[in-house]
Amino acid sequence: MQALQKAYKSRSKKVNKIEIMKELKNPIEAFEKIQEYARDGYDSIPDEDKKYFLKCFGIYDRPATPERFMIKLRIPGGYLNSAQARVIGECALKHGQDYIDLTTRAQCELRYLDIKDIPTILQRLKDVGIDSFQTGVDNFRNIMTDPLDALAFDNVLPSYDLLLRLQKTFLYSPEWISTLPRKFNTAITGSLSNRCNVFGHDCCFVLAQKDGCYGYNLYLGGKVGKTAKSADIFLANDEEVLKAFESITDIFKRFGFRDNRNKNRFHFLIEAVGMSEISSAIRENAGIDFTTAGETMTKMDFNDSDQGKVQLRDSSFGVHVVVPSGIFSGSGIIEVANLSETYGNKEIRFDMQQSLYILGVKDVSSMLKEEFFHTYKSVNTPYFNNLIACAGTEHCPFGVIENKNDAINMATYLDEKVPLEKGRVRMYWSACVKGCGIHGLGDIGFEGCKVKVNGEAEGGVNISLGGKLIGEGVEGHTVFKSAPLRYANFYVETLMLEYKKHRASTENFEEFNERVLQQYTVANIGFMMKLGAYLREKNIDIEFGFSTKTTTGKNEEFEVFELGRRLYYALSKKEPYSAYDKFTNVLKNEKLEDIRKLVPSVDESIAQMLELILDTKEQNRAVVFSEITPLISIVS
Repeated sequence: MQALQKAYKSRSKKVNKIEIMKELKNPIEAFEKIQEYARDGYDSIPDEDKKYFLKCFGIYDRPATPERFMIKLRIPGGYLNSAQARVIGECALKHGQDYIDLTTRAQCELRYLDIKDIPTILQRLKDVGIDSFQTGVDNFRNIMTDPLDALAFDNVLPSYDLLLRLQKTFLYSPEWISTLPRKFNTAITGSLSNRCNVFGHDCCFVLAQKDGCYGYNLYLGGKVGKTAKSADIFLANDEEVLKAFESITDIFKRFGFRDNRNKNRFHFLIEAVGMSEISSAIRENAGIDFTTAGETMTKMDFNDSDQGKVQLRDSSFGVHVVVPSGIFSGSGIIEVANLSETYGNKEIRFDMQQSLYILGVKDVSSMLKEEFFHTYKSVNTPYFNNLIACAGTEHCPFGVIENKNDAINMATYLDEKVPLEKGRVRMYWSACVKGCGIHGLGDIGFEGCKVKVNGEAEGGVNISLGGKLIGEGVEGHTVFKSAPLRYANFYVETLMLEYKKHRASTENFEEFNERVLQQYTVANIGFMMKLGAYLREKNIDIEFGFSTKTTTGKNEEFEVFELGRRLYYALSKKEPYSAYDKFTNVLKNEKLEDIRKLVPSVDESIAQMLELILDTKEQNRAVVFSEITPLISIVS
């Protein structure tokens, strides 16, 4: 524990403004004044309550919707019944413009709420066992688990009851309300499939096996941009999980940094002292010498969204409902409640992809004929089935781009331009670097940013590839920085055309990326995305794209020359040089024939690019993609 004390001391010379604000009052004082604020109106609410203390109870003042609030509901594990769903829907319908956001933490948010209605809403929710306690700022957020826990064939250890026991250690407790240095995310799964992004949290309990027994391996330190890492601890039973959780959260509360809020998550404490020191401290603080990690068993992908349903252990089905970008409605969730009572067992589950399941359905075909499924599909297209988008500028002060409709517009565009009957592509959108849309874990991730086009700032995205939920999770890598939103559809279209052309019959985009795209540097991929868009804009109809096998060894200089050689041939049906060795011409005196003579109608920018790549004098050639990128700008 000495290393923790030393690290804490080194970061304790000052505290951030939120820590200073916390000293003003006990958060519960703000919550207890809700009735008073409802009576006296918005202007009666002190600034510190609007900015911080009410958020401790999930009540957010949103400047994007002036004098209107958002309430973030705690839905443990995403589990709710039809009665609860109906009340949520009625509250949204009556008080919140019939709007609901589904989130990546398997919960939901009500928006456009007037302070005068909030006590009524909270009471109605409380009557059916739902509240919003500790769902914002420096608190324990909604704990996640497999939405099909105890029901699916791939679930080994039912974990929902244990989740509730974990939640009980902090929920409603004054010693835990707003006392953490930063938010703390937790997930637990006893399933072979990762339906809850289990490696993306501060604290992760993951199905494992050791010495023939099932339990949980402990992973720690996940956050936006970082997946959690093994703490080399195996927890053999529920009591060990609880003791470990209590130890971890106590360590974070006591030693977590309180200076720079951008570097105060649990991840940074682990980074400061090392995982082995954290693991040792967890054991010491718990008074239990937890054994070392077993074999992690949560390794599988899940395809429920592709199939639209999944058979459960009792022979009924969980029917998936796709909610694009999580944009839902009160009337919609009321319909879900009705369907679950008519066809299911009255149980509903939110998932981490902002969609939901209706459980216990036996007559799936009859239910899918209902009008509701004309709007919300059980199986949508591959571009919509796994689409995520966080709140964006319409509802979040941190958002840089609108985001939700940007995501829907791109999926719609791709459906039209590159229709896919089969396949899977997970497109995850975050409106800013905070990453609430978990963009880093998407097959294709989009992070909102500002870019300049013709000297004027406008919305853009950084585009990444290669995020994974399976295994121990992998964050994607950026392949295209600062793409203007007006062009982003065209760039991603290039990737989708390549996926459609080269994919194996059952291959999803993640597998295609591993087999084909990962052979190339990120600079090459980003350039090809732009080149494809340019060729289409100029109506240059040639067969040109990624090769499924390459020998350039991810050497950018080799890639540039090989691209030029292939493009020259695609246009002229003639090799630029007669022989090659290690991606250059063998005969050094051989002259490059002007592509303009071979193809009189050739695009001038392409001709200039080929000259720059294939110049007869090797020392004059472009060797990195940034040298030739300006030649293929598109205009919309």
